[in-house]
Amino acid sequence: MIVMIIVKIGGRALEQGLGNVLDDLKTLYDRGEKIVFVHGGGDIVTFYSKRLGIEPKFVISPSGVRSRYTSPEELEVYLMVMAGKINKEITAKMLRRNIKAIGLSGVDGKLLLAERKKRIIIVDEKGRKRVIEGGYTGKIKQVNAEVLLSLLEKSFLPVIAPIAYGTEGELLNVDGDQAASEIAIAMKANTLILLTDVQGVIIDNNIVSCIKVKEVKEIVKSVGMGMNRKIILASRAIEGGVKRVIISSALISNPIINALKGSGTVIEP
Repeated sequence: MIVMIIVKIGGRALEQGLGNVLDDLKTLYDRGEKIVFVHGGGDIVTFYSKRLGIEPKFVISPSGVRSRYTSPEELEVYLMVMAGKINKEITAKMLRRNIKAIGLSGVDGKLLLAERKKRIIIVDEKGRKRVIEGGYTGKIKQVNAEVLLSLLEKSFLPVIAPIAYGTEGELLNVDGDQAASEIAIAMKANTLILLTDVQGVIIDNNIVSCIKVKEVKEIVKSVGMGMNRKIILASRAIEGGVKRVIISSALISNPIINALKGSGTVIEP
């Protein structure tokens, strides 16, 4: 079995800390580590949506999770920016470091198969629950691990944009943390690292060094939107067989290597 690391970097961290992350990836790649890299980029999508006159819309679920509402118009921007600009720029930067990177979206080889959310429940600005049309957001149902395993065996480093192939053949926006979590489960990864723009899970101005899965339901009540989703998906990864998940900062020196040493917040069984 291949021992592997799944690394996911979020949008804000991507804009500010990518250089340090890629330096670490080069070090680990040269050591022979098997790595799959998943990127977000929601803030960059928002920037280009606004430039094109499309106002992004975000919704909040009854559990307090905030997510992008993907209209047909914004899906077009999402596809162009995620699978195009962001994915290919990251891939090119890895290639310049002599990493055998290959940029993919979840559509390629049906890497990520997702089901479109045709109706979703949201909490509106008055605190009322409402059912609305689901747009073009998907929930991942299956990961084609064979695609990634075949690339890793040939020493490629896959760079994954969080776009999925829908069960009805449509293209779907999927959350980057969800994509990383499901890939980690399917690949039986040893470690999943979620890199963000903060040092870890912070409660009362203190970094929580370790969270057990049984503590997750209480912990998510004490953190903000965005981080709550990461903790929930980290917990899912652990329950799916991933040995540990680390939420840590991309904005420090050697962010991946330090995360592997325990920097940030470690979620474990």
